[in-house]
Amino acid sequence: MTTSYLPTFTALCQIVMNRNKYPAQTMPTYCTRFLLVVLSVVLAMPVATAQQKKKGATKPKPKRQTEVGPAVGGNTATPIDRITAAEGFKVELLYSVPGTDQGSWVNLCTDNKGRLLVSDQFGGMYRITPPPAGQVISQSMVQPVAADIRAVNGMVWFKDALYVGVNDYEQKIPSGVYRITDSNGDDNLDKVELLREIKARGDHGVHALMPTPDGESLYLITGNNAKAPEIADSSPVAQIWGEDHLLPSMPDGRGHNRGVLAPGGIVYRLTTDGKTFEAYASGFRNIFDGAVNHDGELFTYDADMEYDFNTPWYRPTRICHVTSGAEFGWRNGAGKRMPFYADNLPGALDIGPGSPTGTTFGYGAKFPAKYQSAFYALDWSWGKLYAVHLKPEGSSYTATKEEFVTGAPLPITDAIIHPGDGAMYFTIGGRRVQSGLYRVTYVGNESTDPAPTTPNSVGSEERKTRQMLEAFHGKQDPAAIGTAWPYLANQDRFIRFAARTILEHQPVATWADKALSETDPNKQVTALLALARSAGVCPQHRGDNAAAVDTQMRDKLFGAVTAIDAKSLGLTQKLVLARTTQIILNRFGQPDDAMTLRLIDSLDPLFPSDSAELNWLLCETLAFLQSPTAAAKSIALIEAAPTQEEQMQYARSIRMLKAGWTPELHKKYFNWFLKAANYKGGASFDKFIEFIRNDAVASLSSQQTASLSELLAKKPVKKSALENLGEVFKGRSEKEWTLDELSAASKTQLANRNFANGRKMFAATGCYACHRFGDQGGMTGPDLTSAGRRYSPHDLIDQVINPSKVINEQFSSIKVLTDDGVMHTGVVVNLSGDTFTLNTDLTDPNKRVSIDRKEIELMEVSKVSAMPKGLFNRLTQDEIMDLLAYVISGGNSEHAYFQK
Repeated sequence: MTTSYLPTFTALCQIVMNRNKYPAQTMPTYCTRFLLVVLSVVLAMPVATAQQKKKGATKPKPKRQTEVGPAVGGNTATPIDRITAAEGFKVELLYSVPGTDQGSWVNLCTDNKGRLLVSDQFGGMYRITPPPAGQVISQSMVQPVAADIRAVNGMVWFKDALYVGVNDYEQKIPSGVYRITDSNGDDNLDKVELLREIKARGDHGVHALMPTPDGESLYLITGNNAKAPEIADSSPVAQIWGEDHLLPSMPDGRGHNRGVLAPGGIVYRLTTDGKTFEAYASGFRNIFDGAVNHDGELFTYDADMEYDFNTPWYRPTRICHVTSGAEFGWRNGAGKRMPFYADNLPGALDIGPGSPTGTTFGYGAKFPAKYQSAFYALDWSWGKLYAVHLKPEGSSYTATKEEFVTGAPLPITDAIIHPGDGAMYFTIGGRRVQSGLYRVTYVGNESTDPAPTTPNSVGSEERKTRQMLEAFHGKQDPAAIGTAWPYLANQDRFIRFAARTILEHQPVATWADKALSETDPNKQVTALLALARSAGVCPQHRGDNAAAVDTQMRDKLFGAVTAIDAKSLGLTQKLVLARTTQIILNRFGQPDDAMTLRLIDSLDPLFPSDSAELNWLLCETLAFLQSPTAAAKSIALIEAAPTQEEQMQYARSIRMLKAGWTPELHKKYFNWFLKAANYKGGASFDKFIEFIRNDAVASLSSQQTASLSELLAKKPVKKSALENLGEVFKGRSEKEWTLDELSAASKTQLANRNFANGRKMFAATGCYACHRFGDQGGMTGPDLTSAGRRYSPHDLIDQVINPSKVINEQFSSIKVLTDDGVMHTGVVVNLSGDTFTLNTDLTDPNKRVSIDRKEIELMEVSKVSAMPKGLFNRLTQDEIMDLLAYVISGGNSEHAYFQK
């Protein structure tokens, strides 16, 4: 054995020893014995000829006993010993799909006889009768569907027909909605009708279909690359959408979806003949599926943009409660609307990084009651099937999640509950990766009796109020304005949104004066938001037609917002006021100098605020207005902000600011770019920093450029991750804290804590690099926002001191040994064909390696956490207690821990 293979051999020894729980002191003896075994096997193997080596011929790998179905090109579906399910559940691999013959499966449904229908992403459809428990599917049991249809990305059996959403990448047939029926009663689907063509391209096109709550129509799910066809005036979505960026938006640095503008992905509502076609909700990135609960409410799972990791505008994949007329704020590049924007709705639950695919409720499953009512959300790239547990809150819902089924790799595409046997069936596949069909059953001891199917009593009155308001969407009604008005200041955000949407469907002339003269500022800010959106024309729709701007309405709107005593408003209404001001400026243009000064005088006293969300909006608005105080205030915020996201947002907001600069402020600003060059983020992160800096340089006068020439020419010094933690701990000695001493301290020392210092320590120890907290931070580790509701102080301390003691399965790393003797450790983040991608450094989303699954020698879950040990070692006890209080409080400065 050459010395170049010794590290790999040692690693193999260690893996096998760990698996068999051999003691560490037996390592030398064990390696010697293992070497003899390896040599005996090698000597017994036939030697490849020189010609075979030249052609790259390799010995076929033995088939694992856990694999099912025919191997294709050396591949089979992920075996069940690489799949983990929730306690009490069993996963069966029923069929490993022969890819050359039957493609890569992406969709599932049942027909009127309980048979499974499955679809190949790039080919046709197949029909399968589910086998009894314990039996698998043979290739002869997979029957091609006769219908001349292909590229089905969504399907549902409804009213004696199969309705499908076609998203044909290869454009061999039109993408859109089709109805497929049995024309002659021979039990074969053969008649194909195109109901509605929809132009689409790539993965983000036409997807799933599902019945509406009334059982009379269908919802259609589409991504942001499906071009909106002509839609009915009765659509719940008011067709007044726009980009609504106050400052010029930065497109994606790698060119992704440049030129794709609002409204983004849309949920449509259509009749079964396809003739009535309404936009029900909009502003999604790439939703693939959806499902309706017993309350009659629609839920879906929307995608993130992984290129945006660690930018201020990054939004994780999330569960969305999709209500009538809803807008969820997807925009290209840096233009995405954050959850606090008043002109869109927030998600119900952030999941994390991923690639959302199928969804379904557990209704009808022979599972314990908790899982019967769960909403199941599938993540293709990270190989997760989440059970999302929804809880009514007001007229909407909150939620928690658990990993129900996980695997590596497990490119899961769709899941259904079979109405006959009550089992869950799911497929893996897509993008021509190896496909398979699986079944999940419950084998534990809990009762699987059917859970109640009645609507939730909690929140029923609030939902009735919202649904009453939604009944006015898409129509003009004399009673609409009077009905909506009392709810414009409702504390329930979804009710408030539904009321505003009513106004946006009514003729502006019938309610504009009422909005402008409203005396309750809490109602007026929402009414003015509706008026700005309804009466204003977005620049991208207006083009060069300046006459399209209603200058009289502009002056009235500015007069109304400046007349409001902003300081008297609560935070929610301040956020609405600031966003309304932005939309007026965007849709009507900047007013004259006198009104500009009035706007500055109105907003400047609010900035800076204790709220980072309000600071986001105020910084942008005051920079746009060229406030003379914006530069100094923003630079101070950059210096004080503990996270790179918050710093980056302020830097972005002032990149075109020309007023109020001093030489010292400019030096601090451009020195920040040298610091930011060491920040880590997604694939477009560095380009976004470059875009911000380019705009900032372009905003300098020639004199300013000359005076800053030396600084502008300076190149950043790259630092290690440890050096990037800053100067906070410089020169400190380390102390190895024990669990016992910190746990004891937490019992008496978690009072009168320092909130600002706790947040500072959270950033200084690098927590934000991997963990989401609120709307900031990375997504490669667990979201810690609600950690205080799940863990005691003792447990949190234990997690930090002993990170490998209990590893969250969602974030477990895997070890992969390839045929050439290289060991990789990381998290699976993407797949394509036979290639899967590992993120090998969780602090840097761009550190990735692609591996051909045919060249894998060994793969197993790592027993070592990616979280480093010793994070507390350079902190004082007081700093640890401040950090602990900050995490447990969920970042709430009003928590009892911070009361003096």
